[in-house]
Amino acid sequence: MIDISESVMQFLLAFIVVGPLVGAVAALLPAPPGLRGRSPEQAVLRHGVTVTGVILLAAIVLALGFDHGHPSTMQATTDIQWIPALNVHIHLGTDGISLPLLVLTALLTFLCALYSYFKMPAGPSPKAFVALLLVLEAGTLATFAVLDLVLFFLAFETVLIPMYFLIARWGGAQRQAAAWKFILYTLLGSVVMLLGLLLIGLKAGTFDMVALATDNGRGLTTSVQVVAVLAIGIGLAVKTPMFPLHSWLPDAHTAAPTVGSVLLAGVLLKMGTYGFVRIALPIAPHGMHTFAPYLAAFAVAGIIYGSLACLALAKQGNKGDLKRLIAYSSVGHMGFVLLGIASMTPTGVNGALFANIAHGLITGLLFFLVGALKDRYGTADLDTLAGVTGAALYGRAPRLGGLLAFAAVASLGLPGLGGFWGEMLAMFGAFHPAAGLSRPAFLTFVAIAALGTLLTAAYLLVVVRRVCMGDKPAEGPPLADVQGYEFAAWSPLVALTVLAGLWPAVLLGLTDPAVQKLLAGGKS
Repeated sequence: MIDISESVMQFLLAFIVVGPLVGAVAALLPAPPGLRGRSPEQAVLRHGVTVTGVILLAAIVLALGFDHGHPSTMQATTDIQWIPALNVHIHLGTDGISLPLLVLTALLTFLCALYSYFKMPAGPSPKAFVALLLVLEAGTLATFAVLDLVLFFLAFETVLIPMYFLIARWGGAQRQAAAWKFILYTLLGSVVMLLGLLLIGLKAGTFDMVALATDNGRGLTTSVQVVAVLAIGIGLAVKTPMFPLHSWLPDAHTAAPTVGSVLLAGVLLKMGTYGFVRIALPIAPHGMHTFAPYLAAFAVAGIIYGSLACLALAKQGNKGDLKRLIAYSSVGHMGFVLLGIASMTPTGVNGALFANIAHGLITGLLFFLVGALKDRYGTADLDTLAGVTGAALYGRAPRLGGLLAFAAVASLGLPGLGGFWGEMLAMFGAFHPAAGLSRPAFLTFVAIAALGTLLTAAYLLVVVRRVCMGDKPAEGPPLADVQGYEFAAWSPLVALTVLAGLWPAVLLGLTDPAVQKLLAGGKS
């Protein structure tokens, strides 16, 4: 790690949040004569790669300069009064909980920009596409960096409009209906969440998330906490997505362009679970304690429902869409995250945060791979992809088939890869839930979740068998294997999935002290 002054760290975090917005405005302006390249379209796509690359570099420097000896302390903090009448501040900071999410967001957005430079999705002007991508990045990064409830809500809402247009303008079939479903579900959830955030801020006399977490609910009555967690939880559950508030997700993923699906699964879903950890757990612990068993019940219902839906889609003759299948798998995987949070234990919450990052890496890779398959075959329909005996991807495009099999076994939680630790720790946390929570109920939830892991393995192995194996066709056009730009966009995700699986302490060493402090009411 490197020694960086606090003022430089403050600048880096502010730059990471504001930089993409400046880049979005610049993307809409005419390119300077010397930077136009072969065409204006190429220039603006190169601009997107450059801006997201600079933001990723700043995020890596921020991570290197972070004091890893004190990950529970808020670092790189900026606190400027913004609306004195409401006591709202522009308050930024990062700790061991938010830092990995900042780096993940910056990485996935850069990889999406790089992929789009070579494989721009069909649709209108690349200028608008790049500008929307950068606004989406700014809103997501701000969500993980702000420490004021009002700013959190504004950042949380910022991502909705760019994602709506990415689906509606650059998506596939049924994109308009999917985009409307996405925006209506998430906006309605956000309105309810705003009421809960305002209730906490007005009753406590501050919107400062650090001060509220340190107070640990002592300034709020139990009834206020229960109402606040119910309202905030509904908004966060829609974004997570928690069963049964998930129905917008499969349609959005199926219609979205490849990079839209990568960002939606890789970082946007994490905003909901991050809100549970950053707001509901430390600020309203009594309210969270009241709803924890119900949250766990919905979480395991989502695990089973998502797995059964995937099994149905994977079955031969059901005309299942592979993108839709991975979207339903996200409902199941995020169920493990919610189960860890509902345990209200350091082990469970650490597992949830680890599973968040692992899901972002693995599902981002899966959506990249399915996008590549759709480009080559012209469809993501499993029956068409698999044919009668299988698509024989191992024989026709061995590197592509190998990567798909790797991502599938990582997603099913193979030990030694990133998907294993988060789900295991989440179940360990639920095995011994926090004091006051019903252990028999949580043991039942753990048993159901364990069944979900078996179902997950079943549908992913069916997909690998149908797509990767089979008889190689005697005739037909050759299938292109992994291209250079695809290798560049996917290899970091593969490497980090392996690193997270073999060396989980890299991530857990950051999150654990911060989680311990959060659950102890701000006391290290």
